[in-house]
Amino acid sequence: MTVPAEIAASKQISLTTYRKDGTPVSTPVWHVADGNTVTTVSAADAWKVKRIRRNPQVEIVACDIRGKVAPGARPVRGTATLLPPSETENARRLLESRYISARIGGGLSRLLRIKRPPGIGIVITL
Repeated sequence: MTVPAEIAASKQISLTTYRKDGTPVSTPVWHVADGNTVTTVSAADAWKVKRIRRNPQVEIVACDIRGKVAPGARPVRGTATLLPPSETENARRLLESRYISARIGGGLSRLLRIKRPPGIGIVITL
């Protein structure tokens, strides 16, 4: 399944992961859509990463920066894969190509040699 145009065009998506008991937890994230995948990056110790390790089934839907989903927006189910450190930097660069804020932050941290907190790339396959 190809990423729906609504999700590909949105600036943020609401990424829903599931707790052990099945309770859904949604988080707005930046993303880059390509074909049937959506790529994002998160802090390696984030709760969503821990939940994905336990259960890779996720749901995504277009949202605003605060995570509010527009009425009528269609959620899409997918499977999340956590990227190894060697591929996470490529995922960061993908986000930097789309978001000016990520580009500025990433560029400054490289220029000033500021150590970034460990991150992990997440690829969601629909």
